[in-house]
Amino acid sequence: MNDAPPLDRRHRGALALPDCVALVLQGGGALGSYQAGVIDGLSDSGIDVDWVAGISIGSINAAIFAGNPPERRVERLSAFWDKMTSALPSFPIFPNDMVREFVHEWSAGMVLATGVPGFFTPRLVPPNMAMPGTAGALSYYDSAPLRETLDSLIDWDLVNNGPVRLSVGAVDVVSGNFRYFDTAIERLDARHVMASGALPPGLPPVEIDGHWWWDGGLVSNTPLSHVLDNQRTSMLVFQVDLFSAATEPPRTIMDVMAREKEIRFSSRTRQVSDQIMKLRQEREAIRKVLGKLPKDMMQDADVAALAQAAAEQPVNLVQLIYRANAWEGGSRDFEFSARTMREHWDAGRLALEMTMTGAQLVTENVLTGKSAAFDLCPKNGLRRSVHATNH
Repeated sequence: MNDAPPLDRRHRGALALPDCVALVLQGGGALGSYQAGVIDGLSDSGIDVDWVAGISIGSINAAIFAGNPPERRVERLSAFWDKMTSALPSFPIFPNDMVREFVHEWSAGMVLATGVPGFFTPRLVPPNMAMPGTAGALSYYDSAPLRETLDSLIDWDLVNNGPVRLSVGAVDVVSGNFRYFDTAIERLDARHVMASGALPPGLPPVEIDGHWWWDGGLVSNTPLSHVLDNQRTSMLVFQVDLFSAATEPPRTIMDVMAREKEIRFSSRTRQVSDQIMKLRQEREAIRKVLGKLPKDMMQDADVAALAQAAAEQPVNLVQLIYRANAWEGGSRDFEFSARTMREHWDAGRLALEMTMTGAQLVTENVLTGKSAAFDLCPKNGLRRSVHATNH
């Protein structure tokens, strides 16, 4: 076992932070206020984030985070989400889940009919009646208002020259190739964030340098692989997912719609996480075998190449997953009511608080140079989901 890597000793209570802390934000539309709540909790805990990566609504939250100084991030996120929910009334507490579900679906219907302030508006001419090849023929809504919103809330010079790295994922409409726009290699602006969230057929593709881009969630709903593929030092990753892979079996047609969407988006996220941790376990096994070889064999070109392929920096992955309420159906990702937004935000804050109560588990790995994944269980708190690997 190698010595643990040196740490930037940024402690907050029981949590020790490694050289790099990353925040990975999944897509999920209106559910994105849960991510804002997690960011609010991170701010309260004084945890410094060095790299934030997002897909779809996660890219918007990520850009607002990277494009504001620490003391203004929560304020700016609150301004964004308040604007998104300003068209619908703030409903009172409901007597039961049946009534709440009815209002929930009504709110989602209003979004379909009227759009979301500062985000998207319905086109006056339906796309099937628009001239082929025009922007109006490619989507049901116009996302132009989002650019003005982003520019009003984000300092793009800070995004591109500040201390927080930003990565957002999108897919090329013509080639079908997926890529990340990353401030480590290029300058980003509102177009890149809008491209990452341009989910068809609702929103139009976004043109960047002669290429047209759609929502990155069509290919991958988590930027985790991009972050870890470019890892250069010990890392702690907070992955904030908006769809749960496991839940109760559906009982109604609305449950079926909700479950289909959860499986479609969450299964790929879990698959990526599991594959990454499994690969790290396999590399650890390789390193153990190599450690038993005579020193003279380590000079062999094939052995040296294998050693290089198996080398890696430790990572600890904390997975925070939004758990839907019983009244949230298949339209939960486009229900932009103020009350629901605030409940999602509060749930994100609570998830981060619960994580911090179990932070000693993560700290033990960070201090000893191990890798592991952790899940936040609603009843049991933070739990290790994959056996730790040594480095």
